[in-house]
Parts: sequence; C-alpha cells; structure tokens
Amino acid sequence: MKLPEIYHHDDHSHKDDHDHHNHSHDGGDFTDYTEAVSEYKKSFPTKAEVLEHTPDPAVKKMLLQMEKVGCETPFDRFDQQKPHCNFGMAGICCRNCNNGPCRITRKSPRGVCGANADLIVARNLLRWVAAGVAAHGARGREIMLALKASAEGSLRLPIAGEEKLRKSAVQLGIDIEGKTTDAVALKVAAALLEDLSRAVPEKHKTLSAFATPERIEVWKDLDILPVGAYHEVFEALHRTTTGTDGDWKNVMQQFLRCGLAFAWTSALGSSIAMDSLFGLPERSTVRVNVGALKEGYVNIAIHGHSPLLVSEIIKQGRSEEFVCLAKENGAEGIQFYGICCSGLSAMYRYGGVIPLSNAIGAELILGTGALDLWVADVQDVFPTIIDVAKCFKTTVVTTSDSAKLPGAEHYGYDHIHSNLKETENLAKKIIRRAIESFAARRDVPVFIPDYEVNAEIGFSLEYAVSRFGSIDVIADALKEGKVAGVVNLVGCSNTRVVYEKAVADVATKLIENNILVLTNGCASFPLMKLGFCNQEALDRTGRELRGFLEPDLPPVWHMGECIDNARASALFRALSDASGKDIKDMPFALASPEWSNEKGLGAALGFRLLGVNSYHCVHPPVQGSENVMKYLYEDTGETLGSVMVVELDPSKLADRIVSDIQEKRKALGWK
Repeated sequence: MKLPEIYHHDDHSHKDDHDHHNHSHDGGDFTDYTEAVSEYKKSFPTKAEVLEHTPDPAVKKMLLQMEKVGCETPFDRFDQQKPHCNFGMAGICCRNCNNGPCRITRKSPRGVCGANADLIVARNLLRWVAAGVAAHGARGREIMLALKASAEGSLRLPIAGEEKLRKSAVQLGIDIEGKTTDAVALKVAAALLEDLSRAVPEKHKTLSAFATPERIEVWKDLDILPVGAYHEVFEALHRTTTGTDGDWKNVMQQFLRCGLAFAWTSALGSSIAMDSLFGLPERSTVRVNVGALKEGYVNIAIHGHSPLLVSEIIKQGRSEEFVCLAKENGAEGIQFYGICCSGLSAMYRYGGVIPLSNAIGAELILGTGALDLWVADVQDVFPTIIDVAKCFKTTVVTTSDSAKLPGAEHYGYDHIHSNLKETENLAKKIIRRAIESFAARRDVPVFIPDYEVNAEIGFSLEYAVSRFGSIDVIADALKEGKVAGVVNLVGCSNTRVVYEKAVADVATKLIENNILVLTNGCASFPLMKLGFCNQEALDRTGRELRGFLEPDLPPVWHMGECIDNARASALFRALSDASGKDIKDMPFALASPEWSNEKGLGAALGFRLLGVNSYHCVHPPVQGSENVMKYLYEDTGETLGSVMVVELDPSKLADRIVSDIQEKRKALGWK
C-alpha cells in the first residue's frame, strides 16, 4: 500500500510553532509532518457535528439534556482541547527524561540525548503497547488468581466452566486423566500465571499450545517470541529509558514481542481463566439502550473490565435477602446495567443485565438521573463520572486498588488481592449501599429517552459448531461465497471521529457485501443499539449471506467483551484449519475504526501478527516519522503478511476491506 497522499508534496515552506530553517544534520532526514497533522486535524468533529451525525438518537437527546442541566461531556472537553498539540499528534514529543520535553522540528531534528524522530516515535509506540499488555494482563491476573483461589477453596466461587477448563488443560499439555476439577484448575492457573510473569527464557505455554506452527515459525525467524508478559513490559520500559536502545528498528522488534505477549497472555490467557471460572456464554436476547432503564428499581451500573467482584454483586443483588430489603425501602426490585466490558461480561453470563454504553457515553447514562449506584472497577472509567454523579446524587463505588477516584467510596480488593476471600462480604456491602442510595435519591428527576431494541448475544466458536453441527458448514459457505469473508469489528470509541458513526458505517457496508461481522467490547454497543445484532438486520444484508443466516441468525455476532477478541481469533483458526489454509491467506480482517487507547493498539497488533490486516479511521501518533509509518503501513506486509490500514472516511475504509477480502478470495481461487 501507499503512504497517505499528504506526504507526497513538494512544498515544505510552511511553518509550525517554531521557525523552520534548512539545516543539514547527520541524524537522518527530517519528515515534515506539519501539513499531514494539519490536514488530519481538519477531520476532527465538533460537538455540534456529533449532535448532527451520531447515528443513535438517544445519544443526541442525552447530549442536549446534559447541556440543559449544565453538565459537560467528553465532547465538550474535546472541543476545549482544540487546537491539539502537533508534536504529540505526530508522536515526536519525548518526555522520557527530565532534559526535555524534546520536540522534533526542522531546526531541532534531535532531542537533547540525540534521539531523532524515528526513535522517538518508535519509543512512544512501544510504551503504548506495553501499557496495553499491562492493562489486559492486570485484569487477567485477577481472574487467574481467582481460578487458583477457587480451586484451593479460599474463594467461595464454583468453577462453572469445567468443559472449557479441561479442554484448555489438554491443549496446554496438562494430564487430566483421573484428576478432579480443582486439581486441573490449579494446573491451568499455574500455567497461565507462569506465562504472565516468567522471567527465565522458556517456552511460552499458551502461545505454543494455541498458535499455528506456521505463525510460530514466522515469529521465531523474526526473533520476537516473548518470554512472558511481565518480562516484555519490563524490557519495553527498560530499552526506552534514557540512552538505552537507539535503533528504532530494534525498538519496533520489541513492539512486536509485546504484541505477542498481549495476544497470547493478556487476551487469550485471561479469556481461558474467565471461561474456565465463569463458563462459556450462552446465546440469549437482551434489551439494549437507555430506554430499557427501569424507574422505581434500585438501579446499579457495572462499569469497567474486571468481572470477579461483579459476578458476586449480581448474585447477591438477586438474592431473596436483598430483593426483600430493596422492596422494604420502596423499590420494585434491583436491576443491573452494563457499561463497558464488565457490563458485557455480566450481560452474557447472568442474563437480564441491560447493556447501555461504552466509555465515551458513560457520562450521558449518568445524566439520565436513573442510576442509584455506579460500580467502577478498572479501565475506561473517566474521572469526570464523579462530577456528573454528584449532579444526580448517584453514589460511586470503586472496587480496585489500581483504580480509585477522588470522591468515590471504596469497597474492594487490596493491592495484592490478599482479601479475595472477602468477595461475598464486599458484594453485600455494595448492594446495601445501592439500596441506601435509592432511598436517598427519590427527589432526583429522571430523563430517559425512549429508545431500546433487542440484541442477540452469546456467540462463540463453540456456539457456531453447535448451531451448524460442524465448523465445516461455515468453511464451505466461505468457499462457496455465501459468506464472502469474516471481519472482527471492534475497538473503543474516539472523539476524533463522529461518535459511533464509523463503526455503524463500516458494519453497514460489510454486511451489504455478504461479509459476516463479529464484534466485542466498546464497538459492540452501537452495533447492538442500532439493531445490527438483531435478525431484522438481515433486511440490510446481502442476498448470499442472508440466505446462509436465515431464519434466526443476525449478520453481526456478538462475542462478548474486549478480551473476547480471543473468541474471534479462535473462529478464524478453526475456519482456516477446516479450509486447509493459513490464517494469513484467508478472507479475514480486523476493523477497529474508532480505536483510542493502548489496549486498542495491542489488539490490532495481535491480529496483524496472525497475518490479518487491521483497518482504522484513526491514525496512531506516527506522522513525525515516515520510516515508522512505512513500517506499520507497508513493511510488515513482507514480514508478517499484514499491514495497518488507515482511511479517515469510514465508507472508503469499508470499501478497502471489501476489496482486500475479494483479493484474498481471488488468490484462493474461490468465487
């Protein structure tokens, strides 16, 4: 592929915040990023444009309501940040030591230490992906510890996913013959924790067990096989410290190692632990969007990414003891709602948990005034939810030592999780606090836009095999063209693009072109709210795909929360095996149109390491280095068989995905 056209120009006479002079330096050529960044910033929507174009009418109504009551939102704050910093956006601001911050311009093409734009951009990217490994890995560690504690008997939580546990154990090479469930769980937890924390260079158990031989050989030849997640994050921070790694290509090699640690421990390892402890999802139907909020109930929102305490909170909230207590305080009952991934995990595992929003829209949900308690665990919980909660007398509770909020009450696990045995008591305290909050909030006005829809959830490889009788049925449909391709459509929301519109636009064009869409995490919220996860969306689906899915399957399969990218990659692997092809050659893609954080960078990289292209409407901060841009957008096509594709227009991005999938089919000789 080509670099963006904005890089192919002859006029370098413009200026940024500093004067530009024609100086010659030995550190390599200066990439004039200012025009690229200036053009990119012109695409950023205003709040007024979000109001006009966001596809969910409930979002529009809530934005207007928040204006009316005087509460700001992420969209107000995004406007207030303009104009955004050119240096940060181009990735050429370095704050890794206290000689700076250093910023790369034509007159100063090196930082104080001598780092040029290529090195600074590469180091910043590496630190981002290392943070993504840590983010998913930290919440995964909690579940791995819980699996271990459950098996040891110190945590009163049954192991609900015995079939998944035993299957995973066999794949990991663990002898399960004659072993109790607890004994197997201890072995699996030990293997997962070892992959997470290994410091001695030995075989990465999960990667070796679940990756394809073809990919392992590719990664071995590139010398990017990880030691363990902790080690690769440790090493990433080490080599980006002052005066350590000065070779941007070597830094990007560590970037790839972190990507493998992300994919095979932070994502897959976490997924194995979760599905073993809580069981696989089952297909079901939920009501989605703010219209499903129930007045008169003790309303509890679950927000974050760690489902351990959440599972017990829901269990206690549905117990006769607390339902009766809620009714004694004037409520009709207790109702749970999902924000971000803790909500999605609860939604598909416990039934009756109503999904409402991803992180960017969380403050809009608080603005309804309908929530009595907001339970925040880790990640994608913006500090400003406290400000909005105060406006509506909503109690906010935090549950992790890693993620406290000033003004919130705290009932949670300590830093080393030594109080896992207190899970039940913590959950009971939180439910009692919700009922108290309900009783104290009866004078708070409620505003609930009347928008809700049904969504089908709980899809997985296991469900697909059960539904069709064999993975071969779907593989044959791929070969025959009934399913033109499969795209995993995921990612966070980003205020750089019209809220949720890019996800919806891409999904619309994909299903029109007979491409089956998988989804999880934040991007799944607009797809649920806008009816894509409903059989009625078959009316918007291409004839061949519609015929394959009728009568009861939607064209978008909801697979869960953000770590459930592992479910999508498992389906990719199964279809590839059934087709007798390598994953890199299959008509697959990862689309993350609105990605916004370190985890999103890691998720896309994880799929590219499989040889699957990733497609986006948001640039990473690499415009300051044409070399690093070329590495991501072109060069990995040779080494990994995949590239990162960025196209700001979501309709054009979808066209590119469709075109690339057709090229894959043509190369396979499939019609």
